[in-house]
Formats: sequence, structure tokens, C-alpha cells
Amino acid sequence: METVRLSTGRKITLDGDVLSILEALYREVTLKHQLHLTFEELMREIRGLVEQMSEETRKSYLVESLFMNQVTYENEMIDAYLRKLTAKPRGIRARAVGKRA
Repeated sequence: METVRLSTGRKITLDGDVLSILEALYREVTLKHQLHLTFEELMREIRGLVEQMSEETRKSYLVESLFMNQVTYENEMIDAYLRKLTAKPRGIRARAVGKRA
């Protein structure tokens, strides 16, 4: 199995699980910077990991990442739709609808 190393020195075994990489990045990089991490710093760390991967591993992680992002996107869209359906009416029209003589 391939392994990659974070700038902190921590090794990550690449087993096809994107979440394990995300967790390692969070624990080893984000938390060690006490949540004060810039976009550039995090991107540099991610690029460093990707550059250590073989072409086949990169493809595998890209596919899993796209899948996870698609599922997240679908869930956010469904959540927004459900919030819209269950939202209380607002504004002038809502007051007129709510009053019954």
C-alpha cells in the first residue's frame, strides 16, 4: 500500500478512503494551526499529498472525492428544498392568509 507524508511528518496509508486523508489534514494541519490556516497553506498541503501519489491512486481518490461531493451536494439541495416546504409563511401575503374572518 502507498503512503504519503504530511508536512508535519505524519504518514498516511492510502487505502482508498478520502475521509482518512481529510481527518489527517484536519488533525495534523488545521488543529495544529489552531484553526488559523490560510487557503494557500491548506492548498499547499493538499498539493504535496497529491504529488506523492501514483497516477492510479490519484484517479481513485478523484473518483471517490467526486462521489462524496455529489452526495453532499444532493443532501444540501434536498435540505434546502425541505426547509422551503416547511418554512412558515412570511410577509404581507402570509398575514393575509393567516387571518380568517
